[in-house]
Amino acid sequence: MGRVAAPFGVRGWLKVHAFTETLDGLLDYPVWWLGRNGAWQGHRVLEGSVHGKLLTVQLEGVADRSAAEALKGTEIAVPRSEFPLPEENEFYWNELIGLNVVNTAGVELGKVDSLLQTGANDVLVVKGERERLIPFVKQVVLDVDKAAAVIRVDWGADY
Repeated sequence: MGRVAAPFGVRGWLKVHAFTETLDGLLDYPVWWLGRNGAWQGHRVLEGSVHGKLLTVQLEGVADRSAAEALKGTEIAVPRSEFPLPEENEFYWNELIGLNVVNTAGVELGKVDSLLQTGANDVLVVKGERERLIPFVKQVVLDVDKAAAVIRVDWGADY
């Protein structure tokens, strides 16, 4: 959901790169899990605000610049149980990654490797015998069947 960029000031505040849809979206979660190399620790968010293209936050238990410096580079996570439920026909990107992509002719195009965010719409990066960029729009994506791990698309094998 984000990464600690650097200390901010001398009282333990942090600069944070948020990977959420909106810059301040990470502030919606009262507890963040910070970690690296599989070691995670929860921290309650005491205060936070948007500061240019970053967030500045104060976390419980991080009281000075040295403690903030020790967190530089740590990843920020939030338990999946804290996420709001998606609307109908909306998906979190991590739900789509790894799904097989099959077109209307039954041709397997590959698996979703990642997604790109563009100004107009999201794009599936599908890797198979070659890489394909498939717009994630209702005219192209006909069905997402998470149980079967398949996305059905109206997309030619030669596109």
